[in-house]
Amino acid sequence: MTSQQEQRATTLIMRGQQGDPVAYAELLTLLAATARQYARNRLGDVPWLDDIAQETLLTVHAARRTYDPKRPFAPWFYAILSSRLIDVLRKERRISSRELGTDVLPEAAMSANSIQEESDIDQGRVQAALDALPVRQREIVSALKLRDESVKEVSQRLGMSESAVKVAAHRGYRALRRLLGKREP
Repeated sequence: MTSQQEQRATTLIMRGQQGDPVAYAELLTLLAATARQYARNRLGDVPWLDDIAQETLLTVHAARRTYDPKRPFAPWFYAILSSRLIDVLRKERRISSRELGTDVLPEAAMSANSIQEESDIDQGRVQAALDALPVRQREIVSALKLRDESVKEVSQRLGMSESAVKVAAHRGYRALRRLLGKREP
């Protein structure tokens, strides 16, 4: 913040403290630009620069009555800005250490066994086993696993309770494993 900007900010905050909404809006505009530039100079062009500016403006708004016009404005403002910058930086580091961004999804790890099992699937055997199920179980298993319908959708379509659909599906899965020669888990 240049000395001219500091003088302007001091005048604007004093007018804002006296109830001038136009001066206060102009002050916030000036401080937002200053906060973004300050953060950009220290952190680079990170995607959360606006978060720092917003947090700073919220704190300035909450603490505007504490500013003493007899004292310099810049140290008061930069103390708030530095504190908010550190808070947002800590928050972003905490988030990035625990969460993945939505644009980066982990790939499912496939073991050698699961890759081998996937390539060994005999579609004809699976269809034959599915055809061997009772009609209701076949319809439920097909709807849930092949057509990707929800339990709720299947229960409404077949006029069954959701619990009954889940039980029938479980029994159907167990019968399919038995028909396909897979061991029960």
